[in-house]
Amino acid sequence: MRNRSLTRSPAGRALQRGMSLIEIIIVIVLIGIVLTFVGSRILGGADRAKANLAKSQVMTLAQKVDQYKMDVGSYPTSLGDLASQPQGSTGWLGPYAKEADLKDPWGNAISYKAPGDEGHAFDLIILGKDGKPGGTSYDADLRNE
Repeated sequence: MRNRSLTRSPAGRALQRGMSLIEIIIVIVLIGIVLTFVGSRILGGADRAKANLAKSQVMTLAQKVDQYKMDVGSYPTSLGDLASQPQGSTGWLGPYAKEADLKDPWGNAISYKAPGDEGHAFDLIILGKDGKPGGTSYDADLRNE
């Protein structure tokens, strides 16, 4: 009689067989493709969220500038006047904004000009992701209306 514990059937060998090197490489490549796709979607979502935040930030900051004008009687000379009271101003009831509110979502300073162009009382400009004038998509400039 043969000792059955020493012999292996073909089915037993198939169960103990591991993955070959080529199978492991294929799995790693597939995981890389999935991660690349997911990563690009997530990073693109972050830029989209920052662009939407910048749009709302321009509108909110414009309201704060208008509130400053109602209290003080004139528009601020710089956006810094919203965060700290300028010397010689009367009627200032601020702070109207925090220093962090004066930077766009990408960390660049928001441009302010009073009087503004095209008959506007003032202009607020966010230069987009690239921080340069002009551009398209996430690099486009945003202005108060």
